[in-house]
Order: sequence, then C-alpha cells, then structure tokens
Amino acid sequence: MSFRFRHSLALTALVCAGFGAVAAEAKTFRWANAGDVSSMDPYARNETFLLTFTSNIYDPLIRRDKDLKLEPALAVKWGQVDKTTWFFDLRQGVKFSDGTPFTAADVVFSLNRANGPGSNMGGNFVSVKEIKKINDHRVEVITKYPDPLLADKWAALAMMSKAWAEKNNALNSADMTKNEENFATRNAMGTGAFMLKERRAGERTVLVPNPNWWDKPQHNLTEVIFTPVANPATRVAAIKAGDIDMMYEVPPADTESLKRDANVKVLEGPETRVVFLGFDTERPELLESNVKGKNPFKDKRVREAIHRSIDVQAIKRTVMRGQSFPTNLMVAPGINGYVKALDNRPALLKPEDAKKLLADAGYPNGFEVGMDCPNDRYVNDEKICQAAVAMLARIGIKVNLLAQTRSKYFAKILRKGDYKPGETSFYMLGWSPASTYDVHNVFEQLIQTPSNVTKKGLFNAGGYSNPEVDKLADAMEQETDKAKRDAMIAQATKLYVDDYAYIPLHQQAVVWAARKNIELVQLADNSFPLRFVTVK
Repeated sequence: MSFRFRHSLALTALVCAGFGAVAAEAKTFRWANAGDVSSMDPYARNETFLLTFTSNIYDPLIRRDKDLKLEPALAVKWGQVDKTTWFFDLRQGVKFSDGTPFTAADVVFSLNRANGPGSNMGGNFVSVKEIKKINDHRVEVITKYPDPLLADKWAALAMMSKAWAEKNNALNSADMTKNEENFATRNAMGTGAFMLKERRAGERTVLVPNPNWWDKPQHNLTEVIFTPVANPATRVAAIKAGDIDMMYEVPPADTESLKRDANVKVLEGPETRVVFLGFDTERPELLESNVKGKNPFKDKRVREAIHRSIDVQAIKRTVMRGQSFPTNLMVAPGINGYVKALDNRPALLKPEDAKKLLADAGYPNGFEVGMDCPNDRYVNDEKICQAAVAMLARIGIKVNLLAQTRSKYFAKILRKGDYKPGETSFYMLGWSPASTYDVHNVFEQLIQTPSNVTKKGLFNAGGYSNPEVDKLADAMEQETDKAKRDAMIAQATKLYVDDYAYIPLHQQAVVWAARKNIELVQLADNSFPLRFVTVK
C-alpha cells in the first residue's frame, strides 16, 4: 500500500533522552512505542498492544501464522465432537520456562481464569457452559449452543501455569478498572518463545529467549529491550541515530522524513482496527454535561447531528496526513462480514442544518459535554479528538476534552467486571476483531446490549441497546448457512448505521519503522511477534 502526502516534512535533529550512545549489540533488539504495556497479565486488558506483547511470553492453544491463519501451538489438534462439544488435544513434552510440565490442568485453570474475576477477556466465553479435563493431554469444552467460531475466539488466549499462579497468589487477574495489582501484573512465566528478565513499569521491559521453548526459533535474538517513549520526536530521532532498532506506530507527520533516511525502512499497510467515537446512551442523565434530567444522546437526532458534523476527510487530510481510510462501519474491509454496500457516510451537514436537528431535539442552544480520549493509544488519538471538538463547536456543542494515558483512560471508560458502566459520556475507542476476524466479534463485544447475564457487550462502553440487533447477532453466531448468515449481518449492520449508534472514523494504517538491518513481519492486526525478528 502506498500513501500520498500533501506536505513534505523536515525533522530537526534532537538529542535522544533515555537512550545511550552505545551501539546495539549484534543480537540485541531495542524497540519503542508511545505507551507502555500496561500489565504482564495476559488477561488484564483486551487490548492489542498488551496481547501482542504478552504473547511473546505466553503461548495460546492455537495461534495465527504470518498470514493470520490458524495453526497448532500448545494444541496439536482441535475440533468438534458434536455441535456443542469441542476438543483440544495438547502438545506433549511442553514445559513452562520454570521447568514444570504443561498439562490439561493448566489449560482448564487458564481458561477459567480468563473468564474469571478481574479478567478483561470474558467476552470470549459467552457460549461456554463447561471446561473439563479428560486426561493430561485432552480438554473438552461444552457450549450452551453451537459456536462454530470458538477456536478462532481463543487464538489469542494465553496459557498460564496453575502451579505458578497458586504459588504467587495470582489465581485471578487484578482488576485494572479498579487499579488493582497482583504478582502477575509485574511478573510473568509461560511456555512462550521469550522469558521476562526485567520489568520496570513506565521505564523498560527486558525479555530473553526461552531456551526450552517447544518450537523452533525463527529469530536470532539474545535480548529484547522495550522502552516506552511518549514524545514522537524523541522516538524518531532515536531510530535515526540507531539508539533503537524499531518503532511501533510511526507518527504520520514523520513518515516521509523516515523514508528519506538511508538507514531506516518504513513498513506500512492497512490495519483491521476501526477507530470510532461512542456515546453514553445508557444513563438517564449524562455524568459530564450541563443538561440535567435527561440524556441528549438518547435522541437519534442529536447523534445524527454530531455524526454528520464530523468531517473524516478533513481528519484524514490534516491530522492523519493521508494515513487513514474513512469508514461508516464498525468493521474494516478484509474482515468476514464487512458489507461494502453500507459503507457510505451520509453527507456532511451545514452548521445551520445540524443546529436545526439539535433544536428539534430540544437543544436550540446546543449543550456541553465531556469527552474522553487517550493520548498514547491510537495514531494521533488526541489530535483527532481535538479536531472533533472544533467541528462540534460549530454546531453549538461545547466539548470538554480529557486526554490521558491509556492506563487511566481505559480504567475510566470501560465497563467494570460486573458490567457496570464506566465513567464517560462521550469517548474515543478503537477495535479490531483480531480473535476471530469475523464481524460477529464486533457485534458481541461493542454493539449488543451490555449484560452480566448474557456476558455480551463488555466493550459497549456507552450502553447502546437495540433488541433487534441483539436478536440478529445471537442468530449469526450460530448460523452455518453462509447466505442466511450474510443476510443477518447485512440487516444488523443497516440497523446500527441507520440508528447512528456510533461514529466510525477510519481504519488507521499500520506504519512501523525499523533499521535496515532488521527483518520482521508486519501483520494487519498490528500484532508484533518477536519470534519472527532477526538482526543482521
């Protein structure tokens, strides 16, 4: 994929704070990102960066290959005994990095822990009724109803050691929405390609190869040093100077400058994630608004006025420097269930027409509302939110923006473990159905009515609810007839689009940069497996 830019940007050389001047050792790999990985616990947060980082330490039963297709990992064989019974036959002879054997008891423990208190991965277990050990190398899973996507859902679920968790009092995940911690928050021990050597949250995390890994290494690394560097100019200067070997997520403004550097290569392609804005449509009164006694976002006319006042093409041009793909859907092209015919944004409204919609809804003078946005999670996240604030000011909506680091941001906006709503009125979020690469994941996690009973809608932070969408999403989960399922998907998609349930903005581009002597694999889900990295 190529990107065109209206501007060519020059970069002033900067001193790289936080990096030494000593050249990297031959097989030491140093990389950086805007924000830190927020926990070493693989179930602490259903977030791409945390999941991809911890996947280097912990293996799943089934993993994705370089083409994002399923392949055996800790399970060598899997399938269905009948419509509601799955089996997983485990790889024999596998050991955790502390030398203890990996068995079915660890699988049952891990899956129950991932679906237990404090975990952010419970949405992967909606259909599950029972998980049971058949013998040391076979696990069976009983589902409440047929779930043909179960194996896909679990491709990102890490397997932990039951004995290690028991020994270190980490039987459950610490609930990050409550700012909790336990031993697994800062420590890790798995069967993966790498082991955790050092963890200094907010400063650096060091991994070393697991000498007893069951698989054949495709990397030649002796040490991996990850450093969070919030300042984009510092990251760019560091890779140009050779102080880091790779930067994850290149700022659009710096892409052309890096392409001109003879010692750096830029890797770019489309990402499966869609970045969007969401409304609190659940509470009778917004937490952060001057409107009292009612919730303006419950009115479709208000949602439409806001949606049709956000100029995504202007955001693409001025904020993203061409590195985005505007969309009107909550799922990107390439994901099963993407409906191209419905991916058409309605025309932008003139400010006076948007104000009329607001007036018809009972807000002739507009209103005031808070907005939550991360500043170190998505590409140009804070700048996108700032642009939206300016656009909405034109129609009389005053948005009070709160941009903060991902750890504080997610803890504020996301639903709690008991499905109680977070503390947000208007927010930005990004989502990629990277577990299944199927649109049902988007419906189940983001669009269906949040419920501690059904275990659906865990990431539906604003509480959007449409019974007809719920019904269709439940049906598409079990339907195996492709034509019937596609019709259900199209119908459900049209319902949320016509309802202005969310404001999809764009599919962001995956843009990384690496030194010329680094070989790596860039995947469309923005995951970064270190097992494919080599230093020449």
